[in-house]
Amino acid sequence: MTIKYIDQLDIKDKRVMIRVDYNVPYDKEMTITDDTRIKATIPTIEYCLKNQCKIILISHMGRPKGQIKPSLSLKPVSEALSKLINIPVKFVDTPLGEETVKLTHELKNGDIVLFENIRFYPGEEKNDRSLGELLSRHADIYINDAFAAAHRGHASNFAITEFIKTSAAGFLLKDEIEYSQKAIDSAESPFGAIIGGAKISSKIDLLLNIITKVDFLIIGGAMAFTFLKSKGYSIGNSLCEDELIDTAKEIIRKAKENGVDILLPVDIVGAEEFDNDSPHAVYSIDNIPDNIIGLDIGNKSIELFSAKIKESKTIIWNGPMGAFEMPNFASGTNSIAKVLAESSCLSIVGGGDSVTAINKAGVADKISYISTGGGAFLEFLEGKILPGIAVLDK
Repeated sequence: MTIKYIDQLDIKDKRVMIRVDYNVPYDKEMTITDDTRIKATIPTIEYCLKNQCKIILISHMGRPKGQIKPSLSLKPVSEALSKLINIPVKFVDTPLGEETVKLTHELKNGDIVLFENIRFYPGEEKNDRSLGELLSRHADIYINDAFAAAHRGHASNFAITEFIKTSAAGFLLKDEIEYSQKAIDSAESPFGAIIGGAKISSKIDLLLNIITKVDFLIIGGAMAFTFLKSKGYSIGNSLCEDELIDTAKEIIRKAKENGVDILLPVDIVGAEEFDNDSPHAVYSIDNIPDNIIGLDIGNKSIELFSAKIKESKTIIWNGPMGAFEMPNFASGTNSIAKVLAESSCLSIVGGGDSVTAINKAGVADKISYISTGGGAFLEFLEGKILPGIAVLDK
C-alpha cells in the first residue's frame, strides 16, 4: 500500500483532525487505570504543536451503541491528556453541528480540543456517510492514529476520508504497521510465536496464517487443552472446544508440513474450581485427574518454553499462558513475560491481555514493541487488510 504519513504533509495553520484511540479503562470513580493508549498518541500531537496547527481529537470509548452514557464520557481523558502534555485540552461535549463547526473554525494554532465519545452517535458504527461528512467540516486534514480501531470501518476512520481531500497516518499507526510487517515479512530466524488465551476459535485464522511463516509455535492458555486432547491426552475438566479438535489436528499437520515445531505444555497447574483460593497442584499432562481444571502452565513447561525463547531472534506474543488475572495462576504468564524481556530478540507483544501481563510483570520497558491494538493486531497478523488502513491507500 502507498500510505502518506503526517510528516509528509504541510500542516501549518491547518485544522488537523486526529482519530485517536482513547478507549482506556476506568475504575468505578472514572479514574483512568491505564493511560498507555493516551501516551502512545503524544508524538503525533507534539508534532502538530511544533508545526503550528489546530488539533481536533476524535475517539470512541466502550460500546454505548449510539446512546449517551455518562459513564463512557471522554472528559476524564481530556483532563489526563492535559496533564501529560502540560497544555489545556478543551473538552467539547456539545453535539456535532453548526455551533461546533464555528468553534473549530475559531481555533488558534496550538489549540487542542477533544470531542465527546463519537460512539454516542448511532451513525459511527454504521459508517454513516452523513456523519463522516459532518466530521469533515471540522478539519482541513485528517490523520488516523488509532491502530486499535483500524479493523473497523466506521464513520470516523472510513466515511470521513471521502470528504477530506488530504488523509494520512500518524506516527503511532506508522509504528504499528512497520513493526507488524517487520515481524511477518522480514523476521530474523529463529522466528517464533507465543499464542495463548482461552479459545482456538478466536485465533484460527491467526494460527493458519502464521504457521507458514514461523519456525516454531508455543501454545499456552486454555486453548492448549484442545490441542492436547486432539493428541489423545486426558485433560480432566479443563476448557476444551471439542468441535475444534479436528481443526487442532489440521494445524498440527500443517505445522509438520512446514517444518514448524509446536510446543505444548508438558505440565499444568490445576484446581477443582476456577477460583484463586481453590487448592491447586502441578500435574503432568499425562496424569491430569478427571475433576481438575488446568489454570496455568507448570514449571517444566516454563523451562521448555523459556529455552526456546532464549534461542530466538524474533518473537510475537499474543495471549496469556493461564488465568493470570488470579495471582495463584499467574506464574506461567509472568515467567514468560520476564524471559521474553530479558532475551535479546525482537519482541512484539499485542492483544489486551498480553499487554496487561507485560505491564503487571513490570517489564514493558524491555519489550521491543507493544502494540496498542487488540483485535486489530490479531487481524493484521492474520494477513487481513484493515479498513481503517486500506482507506488511507491513495
